[in-house]
Amino acid sequence: MQDDPYVFRQSAPSIAEYVRLRSTSGLSPRTPEQAAGAVANSWAFCHVRHAPTDTAVAMGRIIGDGGWYFHIADMATLPDHQRRGLGRRILTWLLDEIATRAPANPYVTLMADAPGRPLYRSMGFVPTEPHSIGMRLG
Repeated sequence: MQDDPYVFRQSAPSIAEYVRLRSTSGLSPRTPEQAAGAVANSWAFCHVRHAPTDTAVAMGRIIGDGGWYFHIADMATLPDHQRRGLGRRILTWLLDEIATRAPANPYVTLMADAPGRPLYRSMGFVPTEPHSIGMRLG
């Protein structure tokens, strides 16, 4: 689309942009050291830049073992750029990467915060409960 002000990149944003995208979009803040590990060790990463300002405005990544387990993480869009299809664009690319590069029958998971649930449901994700629930070390 010629009038599209967004540029899709099949790469991670900078570490500073990663930190800013997480905190400004409402995800839990992370340090530059944590961001460096996320950027360096992701199975796949993409982000979207706002062309007029050359600013990273959305991102998503996959962590996993490359064999059967893939976890979608860090789905984040800056508030001023939400509701423009960027999350769907990112999630579509991430799922296409799994479909293209992973062995058959991958297990794909994500943690679904309330604002993202409609998108995730529309793309085929279902709750895992009551068979399993997400847990974290407290």
